[in-house]
Amino acid sequence: MALTTALLNSVYLRGICCRHKVLHPLLGPLLSDSMSKLYSSYRRPGSQPEKKKSWQSTDFSFKKSFDVLKTQLSMLKEETKDYLVGPGGRPLNQYLLEQTRVLWEFRSQEDLNKWVISSDVEIGGKSEVYLKLGRNNQAALLYGTLNTEVPRDGETKYSGYCSMRSKPRMGSFARKKYYDWSNFNSLYLRVRGDGRPWMVNIYTDPYFSHQKDDLYNYFMFTRGGPYWQEVKIPFSKFFLSSRGRVQDNQHPIWLDKISTLGFTIGDKVDGPFQLEIDFIGLLNDRAHTEEFAYETYEKNTPV
Repeated sequence: MALTTALLNSVYLRGICCRHKVLHPLLGPLLSDSMSKLYSSYRRPGSQPEKKKSWQSTDFSFKKSFDVLKTQLSMLKEETKDYLVGPGGRPLNQYLLEQTRVLWEFRSQEDLNKWVISSDVEIGGKSEVYLKLGRNNQAALLYGTLNTEVPRDGETKYSGYCSMRSKPRMGSFARKKYYDWSNFNSLYLRVRGDGRPWMVNIYTDPYFSHQKDDLYNYFMFTRGGPYWQEVKIPFSKFFLSSRGRVQDNQHPIWLDKISTLGFTIGDKVDGPFQLEIDFIGLLNDRAHTEEFAYETYEKNTPV
């Protein structure tokens, strides 16, 4: 009898999992906010956990579900067209001969909506960061005030950072999409800063869950003053870090699975800052032949 009950329970659970796999593409856009909160394990020290269940804040209205399904089907149609045309929706000959590409330019509020800003306020800090269009709507202006005062929660030891990060690409039915930069070897930007250093962060989709905190970083030094500067950063210069620590085991960045790009300031200097960004693009510099700038070590060296 016990064996029969166990078998029935396993069949029932397997049926639930299968149904969820089938329904996830349809319910994904409706449950995305709830699922993100469900899988978010971080909670600021001293804050109380949410008493309201995640599923209670989900809207299951039929009209919204139909509108979401219609939108997702139209996105799938466009993706299919682009796939049939060629890589990235461009003919193959144009893709192979492409030398430059502009990824982001900031000319309207819609362009700014593709980015999110954050600061140490999330952990109880006092830094402030804002993002708006610059003069004549010709650039993005990232500005604010850095404050390195550590929150008095008894756990946080460091504070004082602000960041700007692009939103990850999403395909139809809540599928992840990535940027494929394998046809280029450098990041190209036109910026105007106030003389403070920034960190450029590239996040790639990890193959394993323990790599979810991995970032590829490199420095960007602004000159300050009234003049714009063009910055070229080869991808071979980016180094691997995890949770703010540079890793011993370095490897080149995976250019075919780029998820997000971001900028972080955390130079431990209190005071105002600002950074104007005209555009962010890619460059295929034929004169740059370096594959990787850092030493690589074998994990299991022979004795």
